[in-house]
Amino acid sequence: MADLLIIDDESNIRHLYAAELEDEGHKVETAGSCKEALTLLHNRPFDLVILDIKLDQESGLELLQQIAREQKELPVILCSAYSCYKDDFSSWLADAYVVKSSDLNELKREVRRILALH
Repeated sequence: MADLLIIDDESNIRHLYAAELEDEGHKVETAGSCKEALTLLHNRPFDLVILDIKLDQESGLELLQQIAREQKELPVILCSAYSCYKDDFSSWLADAYVVKSSDLNELKREVRRILALH
């Protein structure tokens, strides 16, 4: 279906999201840091990025701004354990905001919705 990039510093989350989204028919790459994500983004095209906000010592919001500058058409879903970032203006650059949960139905729904729009 689509080529997805999951960026999260927690390997368990990356593997869970990748497995679930691969079951939906997507090709999934993962990155655990901003540097790793930027390398992947510069080397191949993706249809959608799923991005955590807190990436160890790095900021997912700063990475979101860089993606928005460099690849304006690339949709991004912010996926964070913290709902408070929904009010942060920089999070508004994302196409969707999903609060992390053990139930991945909302994330899958947003992936389908955004891919249908692009």
